[in-house]
Amino acid sequence: MVLRIGHHPNNLHLRLASLWPGAFASFKPEFVSYVEGRETATRLQADEFDIGGTGSTPPILAAASGLSVAYAGASAPRPTNGAIFVAKTADIETIADLKGKPIALVDGSFLTYLLAKRLEEAGLTLNDVERRDIAPVPSREALQEGTVAAWIAMAPHLEQSLVSGEFRVLAHCGDLIPNRSTFWTIKDRGLSAETLDAFAGELQHLGQQIAADPEKAAALLSVDGNEAERRAWTRIVSERNWDVITADTRLLREQQAEADTLFAHGDLAAKLTIDTNTADTNNGKEIGP
Repeated sequence: MVLRIGHHPNNLHLRLASLWPGAFASFKPEFVSYVEGRETATRLQADEFDIGGTGSTPPILAAASGLSVAYAGASAPRPTNGAIFVAKTADIETIADLKGKPIALVDGSFLTYLLAKRLEEAGLTLNDVERRDIAPVPSREALQEGTVAAWIAMAPHLEQSLVSGEFRVLAHCGDLIPNRSTFWTIKDRGLSAETLDAFAGELQHLGQQIAADPEKAAALLSVDGNEAERRAWTRIVSERNWDVITADTRLLREQQAEADTLFAHGDLAAKLTIDTNTADTNNGKEIGP
């Protein structure tokens, strides 16, 4: 069957799939490029593609808007893909010091969930800070210029800023949240459970190939062929866990926990119930191609 796969720059699994020779060999894949993960639900509704990949938050917001979301699988947790940066000279030592201050982030992504959980540790909520929805590069510039007090960054901008040493890390993602990439569709696209399983299997197979040849992956991701960029991508690819799990009960319970958090912070208008009975029985094990 022909499978239209949406991909955007921040989902490295699917971005590399669109570039990797022979990826998704069991399908006749058509790769559809778009700008960012928060557009996924809208583009699925518009029938622009059949399935996509994002962080954990967009499918929750899609379900909260009334769409019937179906998960194919998810990446391994990404404990290093997320950090809160502040200026080196800032008078900010703890998360509590962010109260009332402007924070740059891609709002409505997993960064919102990360911020919510870090604020909870300080006895605060999302309403206690001023969120500014700014793209990564302008966010970095805003922190450099001092127009925001903090920037919540993700790969590859996070790694670039760590290497440059221009900011101070106030808090890492760590194991505070699972921070998985999720691969999902809406039921209007009509993908069967078998197709979703096969999609997850192809992702796992691709992940094995990427892990075995990170330099090849880095060369594909280095748009300008710049040597420094290629080395940076090699490091990012080498340090990432490329395993994929099926949409099991654990994944859906993680999504439920995030939905509950967003509701408690006022980001969801109503409490969302994610049906864990739709999970398959692989219990988060790695899957074959």
